[in-house]
Amino acid sequence: MGQEIADSRFTAADFAEFQHRLDRETVLLSTWLEAGGLRSDQPVGGFELEAWLIGPQGHPAPINEAFLQGLGHPLVVPELSTFNVELNTPPTPLGPGAFAAMHRELAALWRACELEAARHSARMLMIGILPTVSQDDLSLANMSSLQRYRALNEQVFRLRGGAPLRLDIHGHDHLQLEHRDVMLEAATTSFQIHLKVDAGQAARAFNCAKMLSAPMVALAANSPYLFGHDLWAETRIPLFEQAVAVGGSDYSKRVTFGIRYAQDSILECFEANRSRYPVLLPTLLDTPLEQLAHLRLHNGTIWRWNRPLIGFDADGRPHIRIEHRVAPSGPSPRDLVANAAFYFGAMAALLARPTPPEELLPFAAARSNFYAAARAGLTGPARWDGRVGPLDQLCLQQLLPLARQGLERLGVTADESNRWLNLVQARIASGRTGAAWQRTWVARHGADFAGLVQAYRQGQQSDRPVHEWES
Repeated sequence: MGQEIADSRFTAADFAEFQHRLDRETVLLSTWLEAGGLRSDQPVGGFELEAWLIGPQGHPAPINEAFLQGLGHPLVVPELSTFNVELNTPPTPLGPGAFAAMHRELAALWRACELEAARHSARMLMIGILPTVSQDDLSLANMSSLQRYRALNEQVFRLRGGAPLRLDIHGHDHLQLEHRDVMLEAATTSFQIHLKVDAGQAARAFNCAKMLSAPMVALAANSPYLFGHDLWAETRIPLFEQAVAVGGSDYSKRVTFGIRYAQDSILECFEANRSRYPVLLPTLLDTPLEQLAHLRLHNGTIWRWNRPLIGFDADGRPHIRIEHRVAPSGPSPRDLVANAAFYFGAMAALLARPTPPEELLPFAAARSNFYAAARAGLTGPARWDGRVGPLDQLCLQQLLPLARQGLERLGVTADESNRWLNLVQARIASGRTGAAWQRTWVARHGADFAGLVQAYRQGQQSDRPVHEWES
């Protein structure tokens, strides 16, 4: 959940003092890590789900303020636009029954949101990019009222010298346009998976998450259409990268796959934060140094596709989580939990290897795999362990068995592992991702995007996996 700020107006002194506090907090984090702090005895998983509010005809419904007030649920919070919300579920120890519990929690929360949306003549939808959203919808008039969003918009354009954002995505079609605020980001809704890890394994976990980014994007792809254009299987990836662009260098991109693996410590990411990334929101917080409030706020304005987070347990102890941000929202709750099971299982297996798993895949190949997967989905080329082939075969032959091994290590029963991973296997074997389903529907029915949304929502309401949907 994002941190709110008190004001969107800043002075030069605010920036200087924020940088000073950021430096002090980074040094403190370094001290904790060197002393062997931030321990975690058991892996814990969780996720955030960004979703759309839509009207009866399938277009964005900018009503999140009334919706959230009526719902009154602490785990459902605003997002950048007034037609998006974020759902959170409680952290779950990864072991027997974990994924059934995740599904129950998500399904119950989703039902509550559906009931509240209906009271406002609206509907809920989980999808990477809503096919009916227009560039006019993505305007400041539809920005949520929180100060942090206004400040973010002002500071991005301050760093850009007022120049408009330029969108240029070449896929099946070619889309080029200019936009004068950060609201393009609101079109990119995701399923963000969190894994709490021991600090001693955090650097390796960060690297493993990068390695798994390509298969996760490929098997979860659900965002082919933007403004009537058929672009990438997961158009959300280039859209988000260009929606808040403030620098042309890989060293300064706010949304980035990164420039290398972590070498020795997860601290390298936080050192890069303070030295490479200009502060966007220099809000001075009246909190103890030990809460790392400024470090955490600054980290929240750098949207790595895999992002380390510092959090605190209920007893106040700090911990490290790796936030895996590559997967889109949807298509169904069942698909989402299956994706999480695949990811957590593959991560557990990679982290248990006696040799560094990064030796299987150089960073440049992991990065190349990621963008090939976003562009082409399961048919994209990938390199893994010295071999090159399409991502669907990589997943079926190597990564699904790896995920099964990892879930077994976590104590997940074979029945539960099969229940979720068999859904992923069937989706990959059929090629029937959310993106593929959407393209098949359009091929059969034409570019009726309102009709596409209605048909998609029917499949979603059934909570059947997308590879079983009719098109």
